[in-house]
Amino acid sequence: MQKKIAVILSGCGFQDGAEIYESVLTLLRLDEKNVSYQCLAPDIPQMHVINHATGDETPDSQPQGSASRSVLAESARVARGEIQDLANGNPDDFDAVILPGGFGVAKNLSTFATQGADCEVNQQVQQFVQAFHKAGKPIGLMCIAPALTAKLVAPGALCTIGNDPGIEGALVNMGALHKTCPVNEIVVDNTNKLVTTPAYLLATRLTEAQAGIFKLVDKVLEMA
Repeated sequence: MQKKIAVILSGCGFQDGAEIYESVLTLLRLDEKNVSYQCLAPDIPQMHVINHATGDETPDSQPQGSASRSVLAESARVARGEIQDLANGNPDDFDAVILPGGFGVAKNLSTFATQGADCEVNQQVQQFVQAFHKAGKPIGLMCIAPALTAKLVAPGALCTIGNDPGIEGALVNMGALHKTCPVNEIVVDNTNKLVTTPAYLLATRLTEAQAGIFKLVDKVLEMA
């Protein structure tokens, strides 16, 4: 039976949503492995809108000038419209789950960007990912997503965000364990079936991100 992987996105664009390169590299590797996948995202407003050319916060281009956009609608841009509302997703339908990074994870799927170790994780996202952990199914987190390891997976789980002292301190304070890791490698917690890689927290080139992400996807599939 063909494996099926859930990929949770957090918007579109690394400064206020999902990191597009990380998302596409994840989907590319799954496709290369002839694995079925489904992109999902919660239907919630994103924290704010960033002009990726300037890095400045900007109002949306809607008539009322609203600064909010739907995380689900923005994620659909990455998934070419093939997206499912996370509220309707069933973890039983999948063999594993992967979360690409991007600051949408810290801004939309959680409050990590503003509250650090005191953050809260979106309840839909937390329950969905924890269902995989409870079922003994593998979980892949990349870039900033491993910062939420203790709340997404379990306290005591081993992960990596590369070598950022600030993020490492926050995730350790939340109860996770951290291991320094180069951009082209992964950290595997076999007990919790968790695979993590730094991706664009360290990558300066697309090929650097590709190396770690491909290894992450391959290991997740092996563990599934």
